[in-house]
Amino acid sequence: MRPAWPHRSLHSSSLLPPRLRTDPMQVIDEPRLEADAQYRYEYLCAFVGFGSDDVAALHATAGLLAPRIPAIVERTYERLLAYDATARHFVPRQHGFTGEPPQSLAQLTPQHAQIKFRQEHLLRYLMQLVGSPYNARMVLYLDTVGKIHTPKAGNKQIDVPLVQMNALMGLLSDALLETLWQLPLEVDQKIRVVRAFNKLLWIQNDFITRHYQAPPAALPPPTATPDE
Repeated sequence: MRPAWPHRSLHSSSLLPPRLRTDPMQVIDEPRLEADAQYRYEYLCAFVGFGSDDVAALHATAGLLAPRIPAIVERTYERLLAYDATARHFVPRQHGFTGEPPQSLAQLTPQHAQIKFRQEHLLRYLMQLVGSPYNARMVLYLDTVGKIHTPKAGNKQIDVPLVQMNALMGLLSDALLETLWQLPLEVDQKIRVVRAFNKLLWIQNDFITRHYQAPPAALPPPTATPDE
């Protein structure tokens, strides 16, 4: 899916001092960024340079990466269960889980049915990132990933602090990038997919943090148009 805004290379006039610019500055509807997930996604894609070539790089690597995803999931949950600050969020009944939840942290082990349930969700999430088309449905999915960890969706008793979400995303990013560097790929292809994943995870992180921030203050009226 191509972003709505055109990409520019590192040598484009967008990086020149303002007095040397010849192209018009792009106007962004900032209130719409907060209200329209698709518009926000397209803006982020354009800004960080995540486009169809990046999606193609992700899809081309799916066959090599998919068999390694279960190991990433297992390592991730080992870390999540090693700290009470992250493990405690798996004690309440998870949204969609129909079994018996643990009664305390002491009952929470990697073998517990609720942990297995959550591991399956993370595995499907990572599979989606490498195998699904990047269309409006994917944008909604990325946004839901952020919302589901707050009382705004799912079980309202589950409210994961932003610091724990950032810790999780940092852990996943490191595990994914380490795995990608180990794939049997040509160096240029490896660089493309690592860069694609890096940009995608920053976009995902924004779709998480947006559900934690307070509504932005009203913007002051512009004093001049961009081309004045």
